[in-house]
Amino acid sequence: MKKLISMIVIALSLALPLQAATQDLSEDRVRELVLETIRENPEIVMEAVAILETRQVKAQAASQAEVLANERDVLERDLNAPVLGNPDGDVTVVEFFDYNCPYCRRVKPEIEALLEADPNVRLVYREWPILGEGSAFAAGAALAAREQGLYEEFHWAMMGMSGRAEESSVLRIAEDIGLDVAQLRRDMEAQEIDAHIQTSMRLAQALGITGTPSFVIGDVLVPGVVNADQLRMLVSDAREPEQ
Repeated sequence: MKKLISMIVIALSLALPLQAATQDLSEDRVRELVLETIRENPEIVMEAVAILETRQVKAQAASQAEVLANERDVLERDLNAPVLGNPDGDVTVVEFFDYNCPYCRRVKPEIEALLEADPNVRLVYREWPILGEGSAFAAGAALAAREQGLYEEFHWAMMGMSGRAEESSVLRIAEDIGLDVAQLRRDMEAQEIDAHIQTSMRLAQALGITGTPSFVIGDVLVPGVVNADQLRMLVSDAREPEQ
């Protein structure tokens, strides 16, 4: 709250009459003038808040656009990231997810519907385990499953599970889909596993992503659950950008 009040004071100080702005005023006197303005015109507080929020949104959008431009190759073409759908597709959908995220599980059928409806979509997965040790173990196991050619089967099975992803439940699913668990454990120690997760962490932080699932489709960052129709529309927009 104190931070918000200070920001409002700063914003309102910019709107002081020119005479006051050109005088050699102390900080305390400026604050007094601002508070007088607020008492006489209380609606100006909401106006100031709206201005600040608009500026923050614009600044965040500009920052995200810069990151998307600079990190495009890493987001879409990282050789250390799993790719589902059509590897040669003309539109890439990037999803940041966690196996213990209920919203990620909820979006599973929407992703499957998108891949079924559009054979030209590349789906790049960024394992981003942010919900505890179980999530970290699940992400490591999934990435290690690539060595046995079973990442996709493992991923869908994990997304369709009930209950939390913990070491015991993850290994049970691994056995169910035919993974060699002993090899899986060995492969989980590979440097590429940690490298993928660290890259996901870095990209998420740079983009200002705060939760899962989050999608990057073209030049658009989409947080939260989206349905198949929304995904298809976003893919269409990315495929045919405005002229």
